[in-house]
Amino acid sequence: MTIGALAKAAGLTTPTIRYYEEIGLMPAARRTEGGQRHYSKGDLERVTFIKQCRDFGFSIDRVKVLLDLSVSKDRDCVETRDIAQAHLDEVQAKLRELKALELRLKGFVQRCNTACAGGPGEECVIFEDLSGRATGCCTL
Repeated sequence: MTIGALAKAAGLTTPTIRYYEEIGLMPAARRTEGGQRHYSKGDLERVTFIKQCRDFGFSIDRVKVLLDLSVSKDRDCVETRDIAQAHLDEVQAKLRELKALELRLKGFVQRCNTACAGGPGEECVIFEDLSGRATGCCTL
C-alpha cells in the first residue's frame, strides 16, 4: 500500500508516517522504481501499534522500548508491565494535579460569582487571586 493508504488505514497523516521512519520507529519503506514508498500489512500493524502507544501517552522513547519488547523472545514481559505501571503512576499523578487545579478554578469562578460578576472586568477577584493580591477570609 502507498503511504497515503497506510496513513488513512492507521488514522495518521503522511508526515507522521515519514517522521516515524526518520526517528526509527518504522523501518525505511520499500520503494517502487518510481521512488514511491510501499508498505505491507506488517507495516500497518506496526504503525497501528505505535499510534495506540502514542494515544495512551507513551513517550517516543518508551514506544521504542515497547516495540523492541514486542518482538523479543529473550526478554520477560515483566519489563512491559513495569513500563505500563510506571506510565500509569505518572497518569495518576497528573490526574491528582488536574483535580487540584479543577478545585482551584472552581473556587475562582465561585468567588467571582459571589463577589463581582457583572462588574468591571479589571475589578474581577479572579485577577486578585491569580496575582496573589487577594486578602481576607475568602482567598484561595
